[in-house]
Parts: sequence; C-alpha cells; structure tokens
Amino acid sequence: MILPFEDTAPSGAELTPYDGAHMKLYMRLLDAEADGADWREAVLILFGIDPVREPDRAKRVHDSHLARARWMMHTGYRHLLRRSAN
Repeated sequence: MILPFEDTAPSGAELTPYDGAHMKLYMRLLDAEADGADWREAVLILFGIDPVREPDRAKRVHDSHLARARWMMHTGYRHLLRRSAN
C-alpha cells in the first residue's frame, strides 16, 4: 500500500508528523540507494509514479524524499531520541 504523500518532502530542521508517517518510506529509499537501484525504479515502486509519463514530478518527489531520508539518518534521528527520553 502506498501512503499518501506530498510532491515535496519537508525540509525544515524539526521533525514533522509527515516524517513520522513516512519513516518506513525514508528507510526504503535509503535501502534502494544503498543497493544501487535506479531512481526511476524506486519512484515507480515506492510512490507509484511513472517516471516516463511524469519525469519532472517523479524526479522532484524522489529527490526531495531522499534528501529528507538522508537528513533523518544524519540529523533528524536526534529529535527522535530526545522525544523518547522525555
């Protein structure tokens, strides 16, 4: 099942409810990148967007969500740790 998603992932310095709802998606994007998957295959499978029919949208969705996934991996996880400590 594909969760509803925005065309552009959040980009702020704080976790959002969107991030919480899409954590699994972020992990799957990072896994796809680590496995060397083509971004077009990833966006089709994970978002259900055909990169041939909607190339600009597909690239924007993929890149913004992958950037957010990277942020979560390097910085955002600290916010999760703080929340669980409180």
